[in-house]
Amino acid sequence: MLPSRSGDSPNAEAVGGSESEKAGFKRRLRQRDGMYDRLKGFRDFYPEEMAARRAVADALEETARQYGFREIGTPTLEAVDLYTDKSGEDIVDELYAFEDKGGRHVAMTPELTPTVARMVVAKGQELQKPIKWMSTRPFWRYEQVQQGRFREFYQTNVDVFGSAEPEADAEILSYAADALTTLGLEGSDFEFRVSHRDILGGLLRAFDADVAVRDAIRAVDKSEKIEPAEYYDLLHEAGLSYDQTETFDDLLSTDDLSELTDFAGTDEVEAAVGNLQNVLNAADDFGVRDYCTVSLETARGLDYYTGTVFECFDTQGEVSRAVFGGGRYDDLIESYGGQPTPAVGVAPGHATLSLLLQRAGVWPDEALSTDYYVLSVGDTRATASRVARDLRDRGHVVETDLAGRSFGAQMSYADGVNAETVVIVGERDLENGEVTVKEMGSGDQTTAPVDDFPGERDRPTYDDFA
Repeated sequence: MLPSRSGDSPNAEAVGGSESEKAGFKRRLRQRDGMYDRLKGFRDFYPEEMAARRAVADALEETARQYGFREIGTPTLEAVDLYTDKSGEDIVDELYAFEDKGGRHVAMTPELTPTVARMVVAKGQELQKPIKWMSTRPFWRYEQVQQGRFREFYQTNVDVFGSAEPEADAEILSYAADALTTLGLEGSDFEFRVSHRDILGGLLRAFDADVAVRDAIRAVDKSEKIEPAEYYDLLHEAGLSYDQTETFDDLLSTDDLSELTDFAGTDEVEAAVGNLQNVLNAADDFGVRDYCTVSLETARGLDYYTGTVFECFDTQGEVSRAVFGGGRYDDLIESYGGQPTPAVGVAPGHATLSLLLQRAGVWPDEALSTDYYVLSVGDTRATASRVARDLRDRGHVVETDLAGRSFGAQMSYADGVNAETVVIVGERDLENGEVTVKEMGSGDQTTAPVDDFPGERDRPTYDDFA
């Protein structure tokens, strides 16, 4: 007999018996004490919240389809080398990595970009360019849990491969803006902070110093999350003197891009500034320039970014982190063994996006939605099932009784799942060749000929028979 909750619980060793018996005892204790808790950084989504999440995902995906992006599917596991070869062995600490039963060192995918790069390389010349792909799926990173950041998280990734033209960058920005406004956000709710990695790198190389450019750009990426003194220390560790760190910081805050070309005096910076201006001009033609603010403090932390980069922020500042980001990664395909293939993309993160939508008051209703509940009373299952099938054939969400409940219990259930219309199939109604159609919102009800329900109607309601 299991011990009482109020007494001391014996340990498995005290129980005796085989190892399987001990394991079974431990399992029963866990079940009794409610110890099957959700893991930190992972979430449960019940139907009401999942309905809102689905509405958001559908909007992101449908907007992408309108731009001609085609859906792909990608694996949960990849070889760890896919990440360490580009980011170093330290990234393993951030991964859910392990050795599988075949002795392969694998990781649960922490992001999509390396995977899609691998896929482009695998098909090579078979793919018609530009390649326009999108997908929605979960990812995993073992990192500190905080606002809008979890260890399992969901993103919708949208990418263009095979075009170096500023129109490709502008289309990604345009997609992102259209997706947000489709979800109900106004232009005053968000902004795109746009920068250029080649401007940052070119400025750093223009200093009379041996600068570790990647380290310095990583410092820029952290600049708004840390104290200025710490930021300057990181730039100094990357090779700048403290006087140079202040000069560099001042350059990044300028509103006049010509100051950057004048300071650097290099073709690299001049070309990068010109490219950024061309992207902004294209964004203007695409109708999204007003959402864009030049912000050279925006750097994106991943090393594979090359040209234009951007992040989306809540203009009210209530969502403290970037809602999502994206940019160019023109060298990644080639670095994985493919042909030179410019690329640009964006990845709206669903967790931070939900915070923005909630802040703006446009998060979809967390409610169940049911078009019809077919209520069966007495020996009417065959007819009720036929009615339900016919309604489902028309694309409607239809529920029926699966538990042998009373009339009142079924009505209560129909109300709980927000059924718009209840079709009552009762023995007495059928004797008269009828069913009862009840609108749950108004409470109005009437009868309809059973042989003519739903008949030729796509969406039969009370008004069709009243």
